[in-house]
Amino acid sequence: MNAAPPEVRAPKNWGPEALDTVRQARREHQDAIAGRRDEWIRANRYFYDGLKRVLRFIVEPGQRVLEVRCQTGHLLASLRPAYGVGVEIGNAMVQCARQQHPGLHFVQSDPEALELNETFDHILFSHIFDTVDILRAFERIRKHCTPDTQLVVINYNHLWQPILDLASKLGLRSRFVEPNWVSENDVHGFLKLAGFRLVRKHRLLLLPKWIPVFSWVMNGLLARLPGLRRLCLMQVLVARPLAKPQREEDVSVSVIIPCRNEVGNVQEAVKRMPAMGKHTEILFCDDKSTDGTAQEVRRMQALYPGKDIRLVEGPGICKAENVWTGFRAARGDVLMILDADLTVMPEELPMFLRALLASPGNFANGSRLVYPMPSQAMKFTNMIGNKFFGLVFSFLLDQRIKDTLCGTKVLWRKDWLRMEPHLGSWGIKDLWGDYELLFGASKLHLEIVEVPVHYQERIHGVTKMTRVFSNGLRMLRICAHAWYRLGG
Repeated sequence: MNAAPPEVRAPKNWGPEALDTVRQARREHQDAIAGRRDEWIRANRYFYDGLKRVLRFIVEPGQRVLEVRCQTGHLLASLRPAYGVGVEIGNAMVQCARQQHPGLHFVQSDPEALELNETFDHILFSHIFDTVDILRAFERIRKHCTPDTQLVVINYNHLWQPILDLASKLGLRSRFVEPNWVSENDVHGFLKLAGFRLVRKHRLLLLPKWIPVFSWVMNGLLARLPGLRRLCLMQVLVARPLAKPQREEDVSVSVIIPCRNEVGNVQEAVKRMPAMGKHTEILFCDDKSTDGTAQEVRRMQALYPGKDIRLVEGPGICKAENVWTGFRAARGDVLMILDADLTVMPEELPMFLRALLASPGNFANGSRLVYPMPSQAMKFTNMIGNKFFGLVFSFLLDQRIKDTLCGTKVLWRKDWLRMEPHLGSWGIKDLWGDYELLFGASKLHLEIVEVPVHYQERIHGVTKMTRVFSNGLRMLRICAHAWYRLGG
């Protein structure tokens, strides 16, 4: 009979105990520097002001906000939350935060053990380089999310590791205990494993110190350029929880049809409109037509009593204001725009609905530049302009946009209500509304999904898209203003 092997005693710092030892060392280090933490923040005011500006762009005021690894709470306070909770690993830092921001709530907890039993609109996760188990922390954060929660991960670019280590040794930056150096790809992997999807990346600060003029050139211009922006010090990643697709039978749909002198297209729009969701309403927004469009809509209401057809009086200003009038009158969960010229087929609208239902954070944009189109469907100058602005938008929004001016756009009504306060804030009025919606979707960090459509020639009426050159200049001015706003 073989004798039992001799008992081997594990080293003291081995297995899970080793991680607890690291947590305790980081907690003790933080307690030791808590009283001086704000001195470091004031000494690096330019850096933190830039970070706060981006965070204020992402997080709207008056929200429920949680910040994990909040330090003294200065970032959380700058967001002006209606209800703000900060979490930190050390008791001394929590006490400093409570003294400085009595209107906010602060608790001591390791991120990996977080249990608040409540959910938030926005969750910030800072100092992941100083967190022992990042994946478990993300998993805990996931429990505090709704399907609409935005997770904002604030991380250093690992390419800056030697410079930051030197700054700590020179006393220009606080020291940390054995920091993690996590790349952007590492964070992306953690997010996927924890049940999140990445929707947008912000990169900022090629130069984290203020030098008059030079810092503006580096951070206001060069840091926004492709290639160079990958060298920025800070990475702010916005993610959403992965969610199950919603069922079509659980949502109602409002189809907004902006029209001005489109009498010949009204009946076709009604006849060809598919039933979608649990209920579909059709809103004709008549923008002061003089050809009897409104009377034709009333005739359709009598001819098709089984369809929910509504007539909305437009303001007679521009297409954008006419669409906003329809949005405000709509009752559905999902808002769809269908141009009255029917160059986009009503029969293809269900594809947009399916794209939206796939995720609560989606915005569906039509693309006319995939399938072949009749020779007269789009003028050559309009085609060139569309392709040019598609490239501009892809750069501005950091996601591929092929067709910016397709009138068919589909979004959740709840997202429109959040976009509405920002209307007219892009430097110059958008007469058509397409840019307002695309920039608004980017401001809310929605994922813009393009849905290819079969674009056709107009049969009745005449196009309203005239003055191509002046409209192009207007669009360029809007894009120029958005360059700064969308960058935070």
